[in-house]
Parts: sequence; C-alpha cells; structure tokens
Amino acid sequence: MNTDLFIAQRMIKGSRGHYYSRPVIRISILAISLSLTIMFVSIAILTGFQKEIRDKVIGFTGHVQITRFSENTSLVPFAVEKQQTFLPALRLHPAISHIQVYASKTGIIRTSGQIQGVILKGVGDDYDWDFFRKRMVGGHIPDYSDSAQKNDVIISRALADLLNLKANDPARMYFVVGDHTLGRKFRISGIFETGLDEFDRLYVIGNIIHIQKINGWSNTQVGGFEVLLKDFRDVEKMGKYIYHQIGFQLDASTIYQLYPQIFDWLALQDMNVVIILALMIAVSAITMISTLLILILERTSMIGVLKALGLPNRRIRKIFVYHALYILGWGVGIGNLVGFTLCFIQQKFGIIGLPQEFYYVSVVPIHLDVVNILLLNLISVTACYLMLIIPSFIITKVNPVKAIRFS
Repeated sequence: MNTDLFIAQRMIKGSRGHYYSRPVIRISILAISLSLTIMFVSIAILTGFQKEIRDKVIGFTGHVQITRFSENTSLVPFAVEKQQTFLPALRLHPAISHIQVYASKTGIIRTSGQIQGVILKGVGDDYDWDFFRKRMVGGHIPDYSDSAQKNDVIISRALADLLNLKANDPARMYFVVGDHTLGRKFRISGIFETGLDEFDRLYVIGNIIHIQKINGWSNTQVGGFEVLLKDFRDVEKMGKYIYHQIGFQLDASTIYQLYPQIFDWLALQDMNVVIILALMIAVSAITMISTLLILILERTSMIGVLKALGLPNRRIRKIFVYHALYILGWGVGIGNLVGFTLCFIQQKFGIIGLPQEFYYVSVVPIHLDVVNILLLNLISVTACYLMLIIPSFIITKVNPVKAIRFS
C-alpha cells in the first residue's frame, strides 16, 4: 500500500507545469468545493431555522407540560397542587434544567377601538424570563416579587400594534367565569417580539395570582408545571420518564404532542435538504468519475509500463483511486472552509434578511453542529470513493503492449 501511495504522490506533478495549473484538476477541485459549500450552508440554514422555531415554541410552553387529566373538552383548567412529592427528584435529574409553575385563562382584551381574544398565561416568582428578556423591544420585564408590579403584564408587538397600545398603557381584560364576566385592569410593562405570529397574537404574560383569584383557587394551586430540559433531543425520552413519575392523576405532554402541526411542518423541511444533498453528492461523484477517466487516459502509457513491470491490475487501480482521493480531499477542504466562512459571517452580522411574517425569523438563521458537519463530510467522501471503484476497472482493459507502442 505504501508503494502504491508513493507512486500516486509522484503523479501529483505532471510533465507540463505545476499540478494545479492543469485545467482538469482546477475544474474538479472547484466543482467539488462548490458542491460541499452548498451542502454545508444548506444544512447550517436548515438546522438553524428548525432551532429558531423550536426555541420560540419552547419559550412559550416549555419542553414538557405537567397538567391534570381532563375528562372533558372544557377550556376551564383543573387546579394542581403546587407542592408535589415528585418535584424534588425531577429537579435533581441531570437532563432537567428548570421546573416552573404556570396557569392559563382565556380572555378578551378590549380597548376603545378594538377587541381581541387572548390567553393570559400566569407565571410565578420561579419563572425563567430569559426567553422573553432577549426579545423585549420596549418597556421591561415585570418583577412579581414586588407587590407594586403585580398588575403588570407583557404583550407582543403584534398585539400592541393591533390594539394601539404601548408600554405603561393600561389594558382591561375580561374573563368568563360560570355565568359571569369578570374584568381586570392591567398595566403594559413591556412589549416583546418573537416573530412567531401565531403565538405573539395569542399570549399575554402576567402574574399567576390573577388566574388563581379568577378561578377561585388558593395560592397553593396552579394550572400545571413546565419542565425545561438541557437538551432538546431528550424530549421524547424525558416525556415518557416524567409521565411514569407523576402518578395517575397527572399527565405529561411533550412539545411534540402539544404542537404536532408545527413539528410536522419542520420535519418536511428535511426533505428539501435531502434532495439538495443528493444532487450535490451526485455532482461531486460525477466530477470525480470524469476526472479519474481523464487521468487514466492521460496516463495510459504509464499503466502499460506498470503492467509490463508485473504490477497487478488491483494495485494500479489503487494508485489512480489514491490520486483521485487527493483531488477530492482538496475540494472537500476548500468547500468546508468557504462554507464555514459564509456561515460565520451570516451568523455574526445577519447580512441576509427574511420577511418575518412569512418565515418567523428576520434573518437567515445559522446553526453549526459539529456532528452534522462530520457526517456530511463522511457521507460525501464515502459516496465519491465508492463511485470511483467502478470506472477504475477500465485499467484492467488496457493492453500493456499497445499502450507502450503508441505512447
């Protein structure tokens, strides 16, 4: 094998000029690097888009929700005791980062000129505000440990524009309780924007004590628990685990079960990238096959000499495959470098924008995952290598006498 590799390396410089000045080599490297760049960027954009949408949905609901089993289709939530025996063990689980209480209540916001149906999501002192803190566009996050801010709520920019509200404005909400309608006056302390219009127009985030009072609950009763995980890939596994830990009166629903339509839609995006990857790998493989055939034609006399010296076909084929892999390596390396550079620039500066009302993000999202990048390179190189084996059999058809005679 070392001898074959040595001969292949000696082929790297041809008899005319520098190796890389040969058009066939430059075109091959360019085609492979362009294909790798397109695949690299496509995967980075797809995973970035999926991660952005996924993180936004999780910001509103958590990875797993624990609620009481409902025996009917009523929108009135069932109360759950805040103190549960399973909570200490769950909080110590290495896959769980945080558990917080919540409650929700459907209502209507009414202003002088508009009426809008919304969901008031009540949260407590244990709520993790990181998601909304990063997306505030006006005002501030309320501090519910301060009794003076207990009536503060935050709403989305879409809802604020629709209702002509701004930070520090009062807002009145109405709730149906039995046969009665109850009104509550809130103050808009802050305005956020996630870009996920379906959720932005629906949720108002406020203090859980209002929902407790409206529903006639005690301060030890809540609507349920939101479980936040450290790794999204553990959602299904932890959903089953939590379900078996919480007892028969409670239910655990993963984000997949709560919003299947969103994640089915995201899964469909995988097919687009699969098609792109298949086409680009095919382009790279065809390029390498063409390059190998040209190299064999150029080196027909050398093949004849090697055969005359007693070198078997199998070893000669290895020489040319090594040579082709050397070209492939340069193309893959340049493609990765260019792809990473483009992704880094977009991730850092957000040069390419998107209409947020259609794509739910304002700029093209990028997510660089080491595992995905390694798999991309491994699959590309393996596919091209396997495609090189078949054309290399042409070497077995070369007659050494004719090859040397007409060289």
